[in-house]
Amino acid sequence: MKNEIINVKNLTFEYPDTAVLKDVSFSLQKGDFLGIIGANGAGKSTLIKLILGFLTPDCGEITLFGTNLAEARSKIGYVSQKANTFNTDFPATVKEVVRANLFSEKGLFKRYTKEDDKKVSEALELVGMADHKNSLIGSLSGGQQQRVFIARALVATPELLLMDEPTVGIDAHSVREIMDIIKRLNKNGMTIIMTNHDTPTLLEAANKLLIFCEHGYEEFVSTADLSLERISDILAGKRLHKHD
Repeated sequence: MKNEIINVKNLTFEYPDTAVLKDVSFSLQKGDFLGIIGANGAGKSTLIKLILGFLTPDCGEITLFGTNLAEARSKIGYVSQKANTFNTDFPATVKEVVRANLFSEKGLFKRYTKEDDKKVSEALELVGMADHKNSLIGSLSGGQQQRVFIARALVATPELLLMDEPTVGIDAHSVREIMDIIKRLNKNGMTIIMTNHDTPTLLEAANKLLIFCEHGYEEFVSTADLSLERISDILAGKRLHKHD
């Protein structure tokens, strides 16, 4: 399909002693917001790593923008749980952290240009951190740092943004600010895949959910008319759909 961003078909992955993903299939169109929920160890982060090519599936396939990861990589942005583990002594400014994501485009010995600085400023403006561009990244709060890492992903103008628990370890006020940023990006047309333990937040923001259940299967559903009670039923093993 012309506007299809990602197609995951019959994806299976096992760690040496644990089967994590079993026959997972879903597809997203441009502008979709997919929320991924499930218990710890259910496969949420593993799926993100498979999409990014950090892991290789045992079987099944992932198609991005109608092609493979190598050709689609420049269209993908990634935000991890950095704010919860970041080294606050890292001696770099906000501007330098964001600009570093242009490195692959510039090459090893090319200089940054005024156009690059403009991209950095625009990305920081999108997340409300333009006034902090010359601050040391380590001097910021966890919520501010995570907004900078979102800007770092955005500076390369991705079409698909992958976010693995981007609000973990952050205070409630910062969570609301970050979710407002993410929802605004999606409203402006960016396709988003996000894992999160905060099911109500994802139910509000996403138009589709991938729910990893305790019995080793998944449900891919629209959030329309989907209640927290129904999600609890799915997590407990009461399936909406039966696979052939």
